[in-house]
Amino acid sequence: MNIEQFSNRLGENGIALSPDQLQQFETYYQMLVEWNKKMNLTAITDKEEVYLKHFYDSMTAAFYFDFTKSMTLCDVGAGAGFPSIPLKIISPEIHITIVDALKKRTRFLQELVQALQLKNVTLYHDRAETFAKRQQHREKYDVVTARAVARMSVLSELCLPLVKNSGYFVAMKASSAKEELTTAKKAIKTMGGKLEKVHSFTLPYEESERNIIMIRKVKRTPKKYPRKPGTPNKSPIE
Repeated sequence: MNIEQFSNRLGENGIALSPDQLQQFETYYQMLVEWNKKMNLTAITDKEEVYLKHFYDSMTAAFYFDFTKSMTLCDVGAGAGFPSIPLKIISPEIHITIVDALKKRTRFLQELVQALQLKNVTLYHDRAETFAKRQQHREKYDVVTARAVARMSVLSELCLPLVKNSGYFVAMKASSAKEELTTAKKAIKTMGGKLEKVHSFTLPYEESERNIIMIRKVKRTPKKYPRKPGTPNKSPIE
């Protein structure tokens, strides 16, 4: 996906990029590739692939969920900033909190946020399990996102405790989504969530399957969740 295709495809889905926003994505790409020489941020470095599989893919969530209003978004395990930084570029008014367990990645993200001149972005070097136990973050976010971090049964335990009542957990998944949802039913319900919708589509040009899973928070998460670091992954609620 070249830059023209990137811009046109987004335009077809109601997202019009300004020249400044296009420049922000170009700066993002350059910094991603440069920092990737020093640390493992991504296996994808070809420009057209980054624009398709990272930038465009991250923004597909905005085709199905309204990120345009002034909301609080927490991105769990954002890695190199996906999906939250692309979403922030197209919706500057949202307040973003990014949590990642690797300090080197949060250092890259800090430099990136400064270079892109993004406001209202807060970064935390923390495990999702401990972050969700902190009173100032627990059940405080309008929407929590996660992209290709873990299985849905695990993600539900990590993310839903951060979502406020009537807020949303938006999970971005590939072709395994339906199978994962089957085994995650108990975890979603236990954490106070309710599956509302699954939007399935194919990524343009390469035609790989993608799924945007929308889970609404309908009741409070029991205090004992999430369990201690590592436990959700080792012993998922299934």
